[in-house]
Amino acid sequence: MHFDATFFAFVGLILFLALIAYLKVPGMMAKALDSRAANIQAELDEARQLREEAQKLLADYQQKRKEAEEEAKAILAAAEREAAALTEEARQKTEEFVARRNAMSEQKIQQAEADAIKAVRAAAVDLAVAAAEKLLAQSATGEVQAALFQSSVGQVKARLN
Repeated sequence: MHFDATFFAFVGLILFLALIAYLKVPGMMAKALDSRAANIQAELDEARQLREEAQKLLADYQQKRKEAEEEAKAILAAAEREAAALTEEARQKTEEFVARRNAMSEQKIQQAEADAIKAVRAAAVDLAVAAAEKLLAQSATGEVQAALFQSSVGQVKARLN
């Protein structure tokens, strides 16, 4: 038998495979691969769970956003109604104020007219009395003046009592 390099390579390969089998390297490799596969599966499961949680959170936030938008719309509508009510109230108060001012102005005008009429009447009476006095003083004699004086005194006494 002739031992050449091929034979020694073959023997080395056999010894190497025997050593690997003795040290249980294929089992360790399988175990390592199984462990790695289990880790990858666990990471995938965790990622799936995180994704589901993220989707739930997204749905919750979208629901909250919708609720907030609806609440904002309700607040805006209430504010618009309140603004319209305040505007209407202000318009009514302004109309009432203008009506009161017009009524007061009309009363003042009527009072001024009445005062003017009284003043004109008083001036006319004073003028008539002065004219009558002047006429009586020119045309009346002593006896007529005495009689008029007595008559006037009697009328004043009657009105005072």
